[in-house]
Amino acid sequence: MLKRNLHQGLISLKILLIIFVVIEASYEQLDHQHSHKPLSKHFVLVHGSCLGAWSWYKLLPLLKSSGHTVTAIDLAASGINPLQPNDLQSISEYFQPLADLMVSLPSDERVILVGHSLGGLAISHAMQHFPDKISAGVFVTAQMPGPNLNVSILSQELLNRSGPGLDNKFMYNNGPNNTPTTFLFGPNFLSQKVYDLSPPEDIALASTLMRPLRLFSMQDMSEVIVLTDQKYGSVPRVYIISEEDKITDKEVERWMLKKNPPNRVEKIKGSDHMVMVSQPLQLWVHLQSIAADFD
Repeated sequence: MLKRNLHQGLISLKILLIIFVVIEASYEQLDHQHSHKPLSKHFVLVHGSCLGAWSWYKLLPLLKSSGHTVTAIDLAASGINPLQPNDLQSISEYFQPLADLMVSLPSDERVILVGHSLGGLAISHAMQHFPDKISAGVFVTAQMPGPNLNVSILSQELLNRSGPGLDNKFMYNNGPNNTPTTFLFGPNFLSQKVYDLSPPEDIALASTLMRPLRLFSMQDMSEVIVLTDQKYGSVPRVYIISEEDKITDKEVERWMLKKNPPNRVEKIKGSDHMVMVSQPLQLWVHLQSIAADFD
């Protein structure tokens, strides 16, 4: 009996050793397959209208915990940037903090730009001017103009389908007979349209930290955001759809994707316009995949 139990024990031990060797070999094969890809990427996060770097506070630690470098910037007159909205005369000045960051990067460093909403215009401008420093541009339910889709045409389509503005506020610093100069989300619009699936604490945070957005003319935007196939078109693009977004009109979104098709389209379920707030884990998973696929 003892000899038989010992024999069975040795057989079980051999089986365990074989399983261990197979698993170890599998891990070595996976390591070899991915050894040419760096584990850490540098993500640059660009906020949308009236927001700031603070809007990424849930996503930022998730990316950092995965070993990535993360920079969340404030565009001009946003977040804690010292400029005031009426200091800005052109959308190029609004984009300047991102341009300054791109210039400061070492010549051999490439980043993944992530733009949310209006931030899509900022990263598009950067992709045109710094294509060699960008691994990919990620548009999170964002405006995505292109060489064959002028920014003024895209913006007008979005405005035409934007729906009721509820209690949104337009300011007329050049007088009531002139076009509005700045814009700010109203509390009802914020809770019902922008953050409608987000926790109430995040609505309160946004209400406290939002700043008015400087409005720029269609002519100014068209002159500044000029995109070419040779530069902008050389950077891979990923578009992320928020399925429950009440800000981005779905018909306009489909039209935009058809006119300016990206390399990849992903969808996030159960998210409002603030994807990084209402579904940060889903967004993090998609960004992890993008980091692995685009060098």
